[in-house]
Amino acid sequence: MSWREEVEELERRRKMARQQGGDESVQRHHQRGKLSIRERIDNFLDHHSFREQGKIAGGATLDDDSKAVSFSPANYVLGVGRVNNRFTAVGGEDFTLKGGSPNGAGLRRSIYAENLAVQHKIPLVRFLEGGGGSVGGTPPDPKQPRTVGTPVYQKNRMKIIGEALGLVPVASAALGPVAGFPAGRLVASHFSVMTKDTAQVMIAGPAVVERALNSPITKDELGGAHVHLRSGVVHNLAVDEYDAFRQIRQFLSYMPQNVGELTPRIPCSDPVDRQDERLLSVIPKDRTQTFEMRDVIHSIVDRGSFFEVSQQFGLGQITGYARINGQSVGVTGNDCRFFAGAMTADGAQKVRRFIEICDTFHLPIINLVDEPGFMIGPDSESQGTIMHGMSTVLAAVQSVVPWASVMVRKSYGVAGAAHYSDQGYVLTWPSVDAGALPIEGGVAVAFRRQIAEADDPEAFRKKMEDEFAKGRNPYISAESFAVHDLIDPRETRPYLCDWVELIQSQLPDLIGPVGFTYRP
Repeated sequence: MSWREEVEELERRRKMARQQGGDESVQRHHQRGKLSIRERIDNFLDHHSFREQGKIAGGATLDDDSKAVSFSPANYVLGVGRVNNRFTAVGGEDFTLKGGSPNGAGLRRSIYAENLAVQHKIPLVRFLEGGGGSVGGTPPDPKQPRTVGTPVYQKNRMKIIGEALGLVPVASAALGPVAGFPAGRLVASHFSVMTKDTAQVMIAGPAVVERALNSPITKDELGGAHVHLRSGVVHNLAVDEYDAFRQIRQFLSYMPQNVGELTPRIPCSDPVDRQDERLLSVIPKDRTQTFEMRDVIHSIVDRGSFFEVSQQFGLGQITGYARINGQSVGVTGNDCRFFAGAMTADGAQKVRRFIEICDTFHLPIINLVDEPGFMIGPDSESQGTIMHGMSTVLAAVQSVVPWASVMVRKSYGVAGAAHYSDQGYVLTWPSVDAGALPIEGGVAVAFRRQIAEADDPEAFRKKMEDEFAKGRNPYISAESFAVHDLIDPRETRPYLCDWVELIQSQLPDLIGPVGFTYRP
C-alpha cells in the first residue's frame, strides 16, 4: 500500500499554487517593470535558502474524484530564508492576484508574518504592494443572518506588530502602490524604502479620496516618493527593486538578530590609526560659511561603511549607520547647509526615532555636533518644535547605549543637549564655539537697548560680537576638564577606535528589551 497518488496530488497543488495569478497576470506585472513576489524573495535572499510556509495555502476547485482542477493560491507569500547566512522571515503581497488585496488564505499568512519573526526571534522583511481590504462580490442581504467581525476573545492582530518592533529588526519595501493596512505595516518598520518610479504610499487611493473629498488626484501626486521622502513616512529611495533589496540587506548587516543578541563585529582592514588630513581644514574659520558634515563622517568611520537614512526628511540633521573598527554604530550629526543645522520639528522626530532604534538594538552612538539650537520663527512655533525637540533631548539623556560626542563647531542652547547622553564620552575640536546662545543672538538680546541707541548700531553690534567671540575658546572647557579631551581633528578616528574597544565590556549588559518613559 502506498500514498504515491496522494503525494502526486500534493505536488500538483503545489505546482498550481506557484503559478500565482497566472502567466498573463505575471507578464503584465513584468511589463510594468516589476518583479513578482516570488522573484523578489528569490533575488533578496541568499541563493536557494527560501523555505516557504503554507505552500498550498489557498483554495482548490475539485473534480468528481476530489482532484484539483484549478487552484487560487494565497496572495501573500511567506517563509524563512537567509540573509548573509542569517535566518530572516520574509513575505509580501502577490499583486498578480486581486491587486494584492488579501484573499482569505493570504490574509492569514500576512497576519502570521510578525508571529513567525517573533516566535523564532529573527528579523522580518516585508515586500509590500497592495491595497489592504476591499469591498467586492454581492452586497450582503440585511435580512439574512450572518457572522461579522472577529470573536471577542481573539487577540488583536495589531498587537503583534508592536511586539515585533520591540524584539527584532523589521524592514519593509514599498514596490508598487501601497495603501491601507499594508501602508500601516510599511511605517511600522525600523527601516523602509520605496522604489523611485513604481511605488506610492497612501492611506487610501485616488478613488476613495475623490469620492470623499471631491478632489481628483493621481497616485503619484497623492503618495509618490517626492511626497513621502520629505514627510518621513519612508526612510530611503531605491532606483529599482534590486537597489531596494541591497539597501535592506545593508541595513540588516548593522543589526543583531534580535534584542537578545549583539551585532557581530566584522574584520576591519581600515587602520585604526588612520588620520585624514582633510579634517584639518574642513571647518571654515568664518562662522557664517557652511561645510559638508558627511565628509567628516566618511573620514572617521570605516571606509565605505556609512549608510545614511532619511536624508530628505529633517534636512538639518543627519542619521545613519556605520562601523568603527568593525563595530556597528549609529551616527548622528548636523547639516549646516540647511537652517544652519538647526533642529526643526521634523529633524527632532528623525533624531529621536533613530536614538530609540539604536537603544533597542544596542548600537553605540557617535554624535558629530554643530548645533545652533532649535529652529525659530512662526513656522517653527506652529509645528510644535519645542515639544518635539524636548522629546529628542530626553531620548538622548535617557539613552542606555554608550555615546561619543565630537564637538566640531557649534553647540548651543537646549537643542545642544540632544547631542549628549548621560556619562557620554565628549571630545572637542579647536573649531568649537559653545554656549547658551549663539553670540549673534545673545548680543542681540542682551544689548538690544544699547544697539538701538548707538550712533552706529551695526558697528556697535559688531564690536560686541567680536569681544564675546574672543572670550569663547575651546581651551577653557578642556583645561576645566568639562570635556574628556580637546583633540587635533585628524585624531578623531584613532580616539573613537580606542573608545570602541573600551566600551566592549558594557555592551553585553545591554542585551534584552528596553523600555522608555513618557516623552512629550
